[in-house]
Amino acid sequence: MLVLALRSIRHRPGRFLATLLSAFLGAAVIMTFNSMHDTAGQPGIDSAGSETLSLSAGVVGGYGTLLVFFAIASTLTVNVRRRAAELELLRCSGATWAQIKRMVVGEAVAVALVGAALAIGPAMLGGQLLLDVFQDSGQVADSVDHSFGPIALMSGIAITLFAAAGAAFLAVRRATHRRQLRDRARAFSAYAALVVGAVTVTSTFAMSASDEALMAAPAYGAILLSVGFALLATRLLKTLLDRLSLSGPSGWLAVRNLRERADQLAGILMSLILFTAVSTATLTMQAVESDTVEKLGIVKDIDAKTLQTLNFTVVGIIVAFVCVMLVNSLYAATTYRAREFGQQRLAGATPGQVLGVVGAEGLVLTATGVFFGTVAALAGIVPFTVVRSDEVMPGQFFGIWLAVVAIAAAVTMGTSLATTRRVLRAPAVEAVGLAA
Repeated sequence: MLVLALRSIRHRPGRFLATLLSAFLGAAVIMTFNSMHDTAGQPGIDSAGSETLSLSAGVVGGYGTLLVFFAIASTLTVNVRRRAAELELLRCSGATWAQIKRMVVGEAVAVALVGAALAIGPAMLGGQLLLDVFQDSGQVADSVDHSFGPIALMSGIAITLFAAAGAAFLAVRRATHRRQLRDRARAFSAYAALVVGAVTVTSTFAMSASDEALMAAPAYGAILLSVGFALLATRLLKTLLDRLSLSGPSGWLAVRNLRERADQLAGILMSLILFTAVSTATLTMQAVESDTVEKLGIVKDIDAKTLQTLNFTVVGIIVAFVCVMLVNSLYAATTYRAREFGQQRLAGATPGQVLGVVGAEGLVLTATGVFFGTVAALAGIVPFTVVRSDEVMPGQFFGIWLAVVAIAAAVTMGTSLATTRRVLRAPAVEAVGLAA
């Protein structure tokens, strides 16, 4: 099956580009930050600088590992779904599901290995730039040189390959195992995340304004709430669509399409919820903290500067990965609808009307993801602001929220419409014939 996996990659490389990009970005992030471990281990570096570098590597490296897994998992899930007919043909030809799993896992590992190898050069450059940021802010001495050693290299390759193998295995498992058990496990995980998130957020009120860990509880609580909403994405979308009515043929068809494809769109909605919640909550709380410190005339110490740098860095990584996940998922999902678009055009729809339907679908998805992401973000922002500054709704929230929404809408709408335009370039008869 390994030979078949390599042959599949060689003959159809286009289907693996999304996985390659996810693996490349993930390995680059992991290597970049884990190179701080190598740098911190050099002889002669002071304890404060070593602690700053190790902390950044540990915190962001952990986030990076999770994001790599989810990014690769989202692309592989779409890939396996699109190859359902091919995999079923292999099954009918005598291949067992175990053999098919080994083939898909082998494909993912081979592609991830290439992505990790390509990421080594950018990771070296990224590590040097990150060290420059710490040195410019006075957190690390200027005499410290960047080191890209075995910790960065081995962790980047190992984590990327492990994430690719695990994501591929789970993607095939979801396609072959009973859906009822999956839904129960997902629902249990979702409600557990919501309960723990609510408790964590509420614990903020038991803390004092001067507590150094004040931001941790509402931030992690908001993340857990967003994870809970994300796991319930399919149910939330179906509930909304049951109560939603859009005017005009395009609106009616958009709601109908979304209702039928709610399961397939769960990954897109999950990305939107997580992006909105984590970005809005983290940036707003950091803005409140910085403004409060400035008003009180407090000079930030090294720990405060490190925390601020990490917050902005984590948000930047999340933005990059979620954008990649959204673009990959939307591109694959829209390209897969070539036959559907061709049938609509043969039935009398114009390309403009098809674009109108896709645009309406994108608006509904964006609004749904932004709404639940905002709810999760506010659940963490409000308690933090009340305890830290005696306000309820911080003024910094609105500007940050508008920027986050603009990015989410631009990525979702831009990718959907641009991909649809590309698909519509093919004649309708040709699109229906090729897809069939």
